[in-house]
Formats: sequence, C-alpha cells, structure tokens
Amino acid sequence: MHQMTLAEIARGLADKKFSSEELTKVLLARISQLDPQLNSFISLTEALALEQAKAADARRANGESGALLGAPIAHKDLFCTQGIRTSCGSKMLDNFKAPYDATVVSKLAAAGAVTLGKTNMDEFAMGSANESSWYGAVKNPWNLEHVPGGSSGGSAAAVAARLLPAATATDTGGSIRQPAAFTNLTGLKPTYGRVSRWGMIAYASSLDQGGPLARTAEDCAILLQGMAGFDPNDSTSIDEPVPDYAAGLNGSLQGLRIGVPKEYFGAGLDPRIADLIQNSIKELQKLGAVIKEISLPNMQHAIPAYYVIAPAEASSNLSRFDGVRFGHRCADPKNLEDLYKRSRGEGFGAEVQRRIMVGAYALSAGYYDAYYLKAQKIRRLVKNDFMAAFNEVDIILGPTTPNPAWKLGAKNSDPVAAYLEDVYTITANLAGLPGLSMPAGFVDGLPVGVQLLAPYFQEGRLLNVAHQYQLHTDWHTRTPTGF
Repeated sequence: MHQMTLAEIARGLADKKFSSEELTKVLLARISQLDPQLNSFISLTEALALEQAKAADARRANGESGALLGAPIAHKDLFCTQGIRTSCGSKMLDNFKAPYDATVVSKLAAAGAVTLGKTNMDEFAMGSANESSWYGAVKNPWNLEHVPGGSSGGSAAAVAARLLPAATATDTGGSIRQPAAFTNLTGLKPTYGRVSRWGMIAYASSLDQGGPLARTAEDCAILLQGMAGFDPNDSTSIDEPVPDYAAGLNGSLQGLRIGVPKEYFGAGLDPRIADLIQNSIKELQKLGAVIKEISLPNMQHAIPAYYVIAPAEASSNLSRFDGVRFGHRCADPKNLEDLYKRSRGEGFGAEVQRRIMVGAYALSAGYYDAYYLKAQKIRRLVKNDFMAAFNEVDIILGPTTPNPAWKLGAKNSDPVAAYLEDVYTITANLAGLPGLSMPAGFVDGLPVGVQLLAPYFQEGRLLNVAHQYQLHTDWHTRTPTGF
C-alpha cells in the first residue's frame, strides 16, 4: 500500500480494494517503524487520522467521491491545526496549540484528506537544509548522511521514504522545489496568492506561498486542487478561478516554446547536473517542444536582494514572539527588558536570530534607502526580466539547484554558501511566479531536479509539461534503498 501514489489510492478507494482506515493504519505503523531514522515528523496525530479515515469511509459508503476523500497526507508544521501543536520547528512555539485551522488545513479536511501528522522543518522556515529545527535535523532517505533540503525537508523526506503519498509544504525562496530536487519528488510553488496564507505562520509575507509535494505531477495536481482558491480571510489571496488541474494533464506539448536562460549555465553549476538538464531538454524536444535560448540579465542580483527583503519582513513578523503575547517565556525575569531579551534569546535558534538582526539592520534609519528600498527596485527588475522572457516563450526551464544534496553539517559554518544554493529558485518568489521541480536523474546516487517556471496562474501548464515528461521517463518512480 505504501508504494501507491495519490491517484492510485483514489482509484483503490473508489473500487473498494481497501478502506481509508486500513490504509491509514498501515502508514501510521510504517511511520512509527521508519521515521526514527529520518526525523521527518514533529507530531503524529494518530487519533485524528483514524477519526478522519473512518469519516471518509462513511462518506464513500454514502455515495460521495473525490480524489482526496480518504487520502492520507501530512502538513508542514507551520500550518495551524486546531488543538494540535504548531511549532514552526522552534522552541519558541513548542507549547503552542493553534485555536483554529489554517485555510489550507480546513479545505483539505473538507475534501476528506486524512492528516497523519505535522512534518519537521527549518525553524520558522529559515534554511535550505532542514538542519535549523529545534527538533533536530531531518535526514535524506536517499543517503542518511545528507540533507533533504529545506525548509520543507520533513515533508519531502516523509514522501520520498514512502511514509505517505503527499504532503503540504511552503516556499519562500525555493523551500518546496529544492527539497523536491534533493529527494526525487515533484514539488510545486503556485503563483503568489493562489493558495491562502491564512493560518500559515509567516516568515516573509510577500514571498511565502503554500503548495504540494508529491511523487508525481498528477499527485501535485490532485493536492493543489484541494488547496487552491480565493480566501476572503487573506488580503493577498487572489480571486481567480481554479481550473481542473487533473483534466489538463494530457495536453500535447507540440509547439510548446521552452526558454533556457543562458545565465543558468555559469561556473557555479555542477557540470553533471548541466548534462542531466540537457537530457531533459532533449526528452521534451521529442515530445514536440521548441527550445530557445533567452536571457535573465538581473538574475545575478537576485540573491542579495532576496536576503535583504526576506530578513526584513521576518524581523517584523517575528517581533510578536516576545514571551508576552506569544511564544516561549523565560523563567523568573528581572524586568520587562530581561523578559524580552531572554525569552527571544532562548526561544529562537541561531539562524533565526541571524536573519532577524540582518532584517532589523536593513530597516533601520539611515539604511532603509541603501538596502531595503534598493532591494525592492531589483525585485522589480527581476520581474521585468521574466515578463520580457514570457513574451517570447511559454515556460522557462533550468536546474532547480546548482549541486546535489550536501552532507549534514557541511555548510553550517558558512551560511552564505547555503544561501547561494537558492540561486535558481528565489527569482520565482521575488516575481511571484509559479515554479515546479521534477526528477531529472541522479549524481553520485543523489537525486537531481529540473525546474520549470511559467507566467502567473499557469500552474496547469507546468503540471501538464511535468506529467508528459513523467509519462516518458522513470526517474520519479525510483525508490530510496531501505524504504
């Protein structure tokens, strides 16, 4: 059962080959047995899962149907779940039980999805390796000595290890697509505003976006269908019709114009990954796609701009966690200043503290114009580059990451080296575009991803291209040894 995709589970449940309750029990037992190696879960919700599974079985018995009805999933631990710990991977929120469900959680629950638990993540989604979590690092099931990517590494590791078929995740600078690439999954960052952020604890509000992580493009289409849609509770949610993503998977790629930016193939890219990307291009050409070289001239400025904007927004968003209104409170404070200092010093880890300090500096008097305002101007230039490119091509293709997954601890002493690993993913967040990573091969036994970017609200086009590619390749079917 654990090898089935979401689509196969939906068919099995519809054909009464097994019940949601039976499937849920199998996967909960598998998580208990195998997750100690991975540390991909922060909380398991066995009682809730079995209750939801029984309810889903009852709904099917009464004639209801739906691709997600009875399907087991997990939520990244920054989606608020009523009455269940929502920690953001931080000591600061270790004792926080959300009083309500995030919109994503409530929408998927209404569709009949079964929540198995909450997955591990980089603290407050700040990281590229899932090593900054207060609950310990997550391991990559393809090689337990390597990182699974971050910040959605818990969701990625759990799905890659076949502990469950799919999971929710979030992407602020690549945190869905990079873990997908590192663990041989398909991961989709939707257009900014396509999926509600209400009840999703914020890192950088103008960049954060929730999305699906699964083994196939077809499964991502199923999960995104349940997540997407306008939400009046979220002021950044966009009132745009949600298409039937599954129905659009089988469109022909004949004549599809694919742009390949020349800036993607510079000195920082592992040449073995470059070769795999070229192989993916050839495969898509066989399916009728037309390849064109394009340019994104301001890509070189994206990383410094991102690492001003994101920490600036984080310093503002995380100010509420002070030991008074929210979060961990230190013992026996001497006065209010001591309460603030020690509560935040004890509650936040080193990476979160680093980014808060960078952000506060960038927003301070005398530096706002020099850093934050300039970064926002670069953000506009990055967006303009994409708009010009999409006048010439339908999608943009390139590597998801410059290197395969690195060893645990390898970049801990050099955070800038880890930041540079986001070079291909952060531009989509700066511009608000949808992006998808899909499996493209292996380097030294570690997975590699190819990234696709599309114009606003063209998630269906990305899923269509990825699905057609996966019909003609088998990278996405490979399973890590031991899982």
